[in-house]
Amino acid sequence: MLSESIFIFDNRIEIISPGTLPNNLTVEKIRNGNSNIRNPVLVSFIAKGLLPYRGLGSGIKRALEDWPDIDFIDDREGGLFTATIHRNQREGSEKSSEKSSEKSSEKIITLMKEEPELSAKEIGVRLDMTPRAIEKQIAALKKSGKIQRVGPAKGGHWEVMD
Repeated sequence: MLSESIFIFDNRIEIISPGTLPNNLTVEKIRNGNSNIRNPVLVSFIAKGLLPYRGLGSGIKRALEDWPDIDFIDDREGGLFTATIHRNQREGSEKSSEKSSEKSSEKIITLMKEEPELSAKEIGVRLDMTPRAIEKQIAALKKSGKIQRVGPAKGGHWEVMD
């Protein structure tokens, strides 16, 4: 059985949990304060008084109140739920962030030229970037007219504009 993983990077913390959101719960519903019991074993420990109780289903809501820059990804295909907590950048690091963003977009374009059939997810894996970071980079590249997607998400390909 897979266990939760926590990855700590300079700019973010990723918590990857096996399994997807239960029943009809969605990321949007979570952001609106809805919850659903995902781990009945933990709930039973709370009911027995073995774990501290701060309000059933209130953890993500409290986290978002204290730190609103959290991304959630419910990867039903991969069977994973990921929470990415973006960390504040240190003062003066904005320029280095812009430079790294430029480098990332250059790497993405290079991969798209070499293997235009790659999915955004595959590009992220190859570049060791989060799905959210890849989405942002690709959106910016599309907006600037540097790339376009031809065909559907599955079976299509990337076209890099010169």
